[in-house]
Amino acid sequence: MESTVNNQEIEKQRVNSAKWYANWRFITASIIIIIGLFIAAGSYYQATHFNSQIKINGIKVGGMTADQALKKLKTTVLKNVVYVGQQQIIDGKDTKMVFTNKDLPDVKKLLKSQRTFFPSSKAKGYSLMPGNQDQYRNQTLKKQVEEKLLTMNKGLKAPQDAVVRLEQGKIVVTSSISGEQFDVAGILKDFEKQKYISEIRLNPVYLQPIKEDSEFIKNQQKKFEEFLAQTIDYMVQDKAFTLTAGELIKNASISKDLQIKIADAGEIKQRIAEINNAQSTLNKDFTFKTHSGSLISVKGKGYGWSIDVEKEIPRIMEALENGEKSVSASNIYGHGWKGEGYGYDTIANNGIGDTYAEVSIAEQRIWIYKNGKLVVTTNVVTGTHDNRHDTSPGVWYILYKQSPSVLTGRENGKITYQVPVNYWAPFTNDGQGFHDASWRGNWASNAYLGAGSHGCVNTPPSIMKAVYDNLSTYEPVVVY
Repeated sequence: MESTVNNQEIEKQRVNSAKWYANWRFITASIIIIIGLFIAAGSYYQATHFNSQIKINGIKVGGMTADQALKKLKTTVLKNVVYVGQQQIIDGKDTKMVFTNKDLPDVKKLLKSQRTFFPSSKAKGYSLMPGNQDQYRNQTLKKQVEEKLLTMNKGLKAPQDAVVRLEQGKIVVTSSISGEQFDVAGILKDFEKQKYISEIRLNPVYLQPIKEDSEFIKNQQKKFEEFLAQTIDYMVQDKAFTLTAGELIKNASISKDLQIKIADAGEIKQRIAEINNAQSTLNKDFTFKTHSGSLISVKGKGYGWSIDVEKEIPRIMEALENGEKSVSASNIYGHGWKGEGYGYDTIANNGIGDTYAEVSIAEQRIWIYKNGKLVVTTNVVTGTHDNRHDTSPGVWYILYKQSPSVLTGRENGKITYQVPVNYWAPFTNDGQGFHDASWRGNWASNAYLGAGSHGCVNTPPSIMKAVYDNLSTYEPVVVY
């Protein structure tokens, strides 16, 4: 009996254990299912809702779905208050954010990016720009900020850049001075990067002067050094005169694009005047070799040239500023009817050249040379010596040629004679020149003393055409 009881007890315990195990498995399975459902629900919630401390553009969207967050963004009002540093400069009009349903995908991207497996209370802010541009914010308000800053700058001290100058021949750098004006362009760039929130806080960026140790100033100094070492050949006729900027220029400035501007002529005027005095022939004595080979000195009268120094100065300054290597003299003047100078292009024969007419008052004869060769010579009668109508000595030039012509004599403003001639070639402004004289009977070598002309060079009609044909306009006439 005792054995039967024990067996029954054992069986009972086995059955109870089986029931307990079955119940435990059911409870465990139920718990697992419940936990799974809880986790699934939590995961779904986490996937569709923002964490509790999330902000978009400063707006709390914690616990909201993407649709709910977008709705709140669409209805949020922007105060559009602008600060530069701690100073409020603009209190703009209230506007709503311009979010639309088209921005929902971007909100969902933010939702996905902030997602955590377990709910998080960590504060985090996101910035989101709407697909549509906020015209008020991007244009109107930005323009207001710009105008406000520019207005404020008018009352603020401007910075002063370091400046490089040439003063009294030395390169001088003045120190920069800091200012108080805002860097409007820099602040506007900051404005464009601001988050889409009610308060726009801009960093106070100030205009900075160009410092004396900057690369820019060093480049200007280097440019001045190169400028002072610069030389230019000043061409006068066939000669080159070297002009050195460092010797001639004492004061100059330089622009931001490294263009040097000479402030004054410095020593240029003196140097060009020296060159002009050495080279010009106007009003100077010409050394002339006569037909007989003797050397004489003849005063330049109508013939000769000089440099207009004042007009040359700006040309040389400009050439130095532009880094040119040479410049030729161009402002030439003389005793021509219009102020022109003759003989500048003539270098041979002491400036008279190889084509000229020679008139000897003492010998009463002329010689005409072409390219160094004698082509015509003849006896002539010059101006009457006794009544001071002498042909004027000097170096002149043929003004023009005319055939035929009528010679008109005047004294005290009245016409004293009018005589037709076949050939006429004047060389002085007061009416002296070469012409044929068919009326003359006395061609003696001493006729000029008491029975000469009124100053012209009377030439025998038989040879006057040859004389006329070999005279060249603007070529010298040497009378001695």
